[in-house]
Amino acid sequence: MNSSTHPLGTLLETDVLVIGSGASGCGAALGSREQGLDVILMDKGKLESSGCIGGGNDHYMAVLDEQGVPFDTADDLVKFYAKPLNGWTPAMLVNGWYGHMRPILDMLEKGGVNFGTTADGRRHRTQGFGQPGTWWCHIANGMTIKRVMARIVRASGVNVLDRIMAVRILTDGGRACGALGWNVATGDYVLVRAKTVVSAQGRSATRGFNNSTHNPYNVWMYPYNTGAGVVLGYEAGAAVTELDTYQRATMLPKGYGCPGMNGINSSGAHEINALGERFMGKYDPMWENGVRNNQIQGTFQEQLEGSGPPFYMDMRHVDPDVVRELQYVLMPGDKATFGDWADCTATDFQHKLLEVEIGELIFGGTLAVNDSFESTIPGLFCGSIFLYCSGAMCGGYEAGRQAGLKASGMSAAGRVDEDLAASVKDQVFAPLRGEKDDESVSYHELEEAARNVMMYYMGFRRSMAGMERALEKIRFLSGKAANLHADTLRDLMRCHEAREVLKVCELAIEATMERKETGRCVYKIADYPSLNPDMAKPLLLTRGENGSVFHWGKAPLL
Repeated sequence: MNSSTHPLGTLLETDVLVIGSGASGCGAALGSREQGLDVILMDKGKLESSGCIGGGNDHYMAVLDEQGVPFDTADDLVKFYAKPLNGWTPAMLVNGWYGHMRPILDMLEKGGVNFGTTADGRRHRTQGFGQPGTWWCHIANGMTIKRVMARIVRASGVNVLDRIMAVRILTDGGRACGALGWNVATGDYVLVRAKTVVSAQGRSATRGFNNSTHNPYNVWMYPYNTGAGVVLGYEAGAAVTELDTYQRATMLPKGYGCPGMNGINSSGAHEINALGERFMGKYDPMWENGVRNNQIQGTFQEQLEGSGPPFYMDMRHVDPDVVRELQYVLMPGDKATFGDWADCTATDFQHKLLEVEIGELIFGGTLAVNDSFESTIPGLFCGSIFLYCSGAMCGGYEAGRQAGLKASGMSAAGRVDEDLAASVKDQVFAPLRGEKDDESVSYHELEEAARNVMMYYMGFRRSMAGMERALEKIRFLSGKAANLHADTLRDLMRCHEAREVLKVCELAIEATMERKETGRCVYKIADYPSLNPDMAKPLLLTRGENGSVFHWGKAPLL
């Protein structure tokens, strides 16, 4: 990494820039670095705790080709996940996920992650989310996984830039050539020039909706993911996708936002409604261990019919050893404060019903990519393609590897547009300037208004008229972003996060209105109550002169 003083701040030059240091970013940085290239890994947080696995993780998904284990091959993975809707081709799944599952699992284990084993010495794996095989490897010390990844990344020689928030992807002649950012702790402005760029900022925006606590940071996934990868890619001109279908929710312990429903469902738990009925068989042939969307839709339907709330997960019939591992090992491994919450609420999986609720809706998506994980902008790759911790690490690794291969054949990076960099700097720090007045708005006010809009019009039941109103209101709020005021650098970071949340909400509404059907996600549209077979394919959005331009189908090859 070359560093020099620039009239606007600090200029850094590298071969590959990775934006986002969560699971995907760590994988991408290693995938590029292992080719002997200079790599910068940049994130607004700190490497040891950034991203969705910053607080822990209880399972690692892996197809391991174990002898005698059914549905444990690459073909099984492809059959389950290679669907037209998400655009994941067999080549992407085999080369970008399956091919890295075991090597990364072995790397984590060597680094100190403790994967559970059965009495015969095999990895302890269970079945979940409607998958045909036992693909979920249990982790006994899941709260350490991100720190293990951080040690591996730092030891590899990757240049880690903690606390640098990316605000713009740079292009030169239509090719990605770096990014602009600022230090959220010091306020320094940073320009990064690179031969190739990997977007690895996750798939989810968690603060566009509420759960029953109305605390946007008491959520089941990382609350600092704001869909920035989608926003930065879209604004740079890349096609974005899955905004219409990657709208997810999960069941939560009542009043406590945490992951873990995969473990609870796969333990053999029964979900029961307020009438004491086990009902999930009406909505998925695999009952509670079925597809996550079906559990959400089923629970919401029971609620509409007056059969709840409350809803409960019943684990009293489950083997005591299984329940003990679930409550005291896996759940705290996914969220470190789970044990404290359980003590405060007298939660006891073995002897009591666990009251649960449908959590907040997550809006998000990703950049559309080809089989080499390259977006529609040459030189811009995306590692946040697949699901879960395993998918993030493996997909990130492949994106970083491909970005490294492309960078290796390049003599130099593109140039930085000095006028653009100056303009962006002015925009970044604008909320700090001037006194607060009657026109000023805070990030909290803007986000809370956005959440109210999304909950009212973009919940689990929608109409076209309602979504039109939602779009109108979100755009009105976006117009108020020019009046954002910040007193501190922390507030300034939140202001930019609020802008990102608003943009993801706007794009999600636009995409959902374009997908005129019901049945591929957790929501239903009253105007279009059935599936439309012509829409069994990805929807891509790109930025046009007059708003979003829509394209049905996979991202075009470069």
